Amino acid sequence: MHIAATFKYGIAALSVAAGAIAPTLSAAQTSQPADKWQVAASIYGYLPTLSGSTRFPSSGSSVEVDADTIIDNLKMTFMGSLDVHNGRWGVFNDVLYLDLGNSKTGVRDVTLGGSSIPASVSANLDYDLKGLIWTVAGEYRLATGNPAYTIDLLAGARYFDLKQTINYSIGGTVGQFPLAGTSGTSEVSGDVWDGIIGVKGRYALGQNRQWYVPYYLDVGTGQSDLTWQAAIGLGYVFSWGELSAMWRYLDYNFESGKAIESMTFNGPMFGATFRW
Repeated sequence: MHIAATFKYGIAALSVAAGAIAPTLSAAQTSQPADKWQVAASIYGYLPTLSGSTRFPSSGSSVEVDADTIIDNLKMTFMGSLDVHNGRWGVFNDVLYLDLGNSKTGVRDVTLGGSSIPASVSANLDYDLKGLIWTVAGEYRLATGNPAYTIDLLAGARYFDLKQTINYSIGGTVGQFPLAGTSGTSEVSGDVWDGIIGVKGRYALGQNRQWYVPYYLDVGTGQSDLTWQAAIGLGYVFSWGELSAMWRYLDYNFESGKAIESMTFNGPMFGATFRW
């Protein structure tokens, strides 16, 4: 049996972070003395839509289920990043951890052997997903000659580890014949490393440069066919720190025929940034 799960579901999660995706300098700064370390720390919330496609190996006829009818519970999440600079050089780390799942009974949005199930057939499903995405990169700050904006070049790697488990039980009657109970447990897990390159920075607005536009973009490949990430938003500098709102998109495409075919995170995040 193959169980192919295609899922699209929303996550509403407040996350603790040690650093935001926003660049590391305030709007009025473009460089720091080579002997002075600069660290950014933030607390932010991330509310993405998560979508993807996974094939669960098993035995017997195929069973397909649209997991957006199952998954609506977030068990735990952690999303954080750490950005450290010394002069033009720096190190960027970003971690995204998810633990989510749900159980539902009497589900009818199920396909047996490529056909929709009859009204007399239903399924009980229990789904769990745990995932870790870690991005680490070295940074080099380009000299802009303009205190209103900064540009950092990135080169590094991204690690992706995912484990999905499904428990299923299908029963009912097809026509005049009872359907023998079909049940089991299937698990898919795997991890990949990819090299990435990218750019991030910010552009200050207004006479006092209190408003700013943060941005981030990277692209990579390696054990996956393609991964890329982009974020852009708007922030404001206060005397105590900064507040920002950004839209973040992270996409993975894996080799055709693999158990996990794709994964996408897409949604807004809101942060408060402190610097020392």
